[in-house]
Amino acid sequence: MATAQTRGVIYVHSAPRALCPHLEWAVGRVFGRPLSFEWADQPILAGSRRTEHYWEGPAGTGAALATAIRGWEHLRFEVSEDPSPRSDGGRWLHTPGLGIHYAQTDSAGNIVVAEDRIRYAMDVAAGDPRELQRELDVALGAAWDEELEPFRHAGDDAPVVWLHKVG
Repeated sequence: MATAQTRGVIYVHSAPRALCPHLEWAVGRVFGRPLSFEWADQPILAGSRRTEHYWEGPAGTGAALATAIRGWEHLRFEVSEDPSPRSDGGRWLHTPGLGIHYAQTDSAGNIVVAEDRIRYAMDVAAGDPRELQRELDVALGAAWDEELEPFRHAGDDAPVVWLHKVG
């Protein structure tokens, strides 16, 4: 049986200039070929750079990319992998202070929270709506989204790339 193919995007929201060639090397290693990214200054954080790279590869490539570049100091990134007929989609978010967060995604890119995780949140909350909100925010990666959002908007002047229609 052939491996399911998928596609996704890696967004490096901020990386120190000195780290940029190392990121290209690490991502290129996942794909088995050298890569060269088009870097731009990240206006939110002086001295840092940003880039995005659209990729195609076997299911599981998103996890391999996140694993290859996680853990570097001062690095903020986001990796997405579209679902395929045989695998779920996913989002990996990383910030220096929070580390990495993974969330399963559906075909529209929405985060999917598993039934067991929701039941756990309800059990921990024990009827306290604020605690339930906190637990669901953790499951959804709200803290990661909150920290990354200004960095995402900083790239709004980046060129738009239209992907083909999915589905």
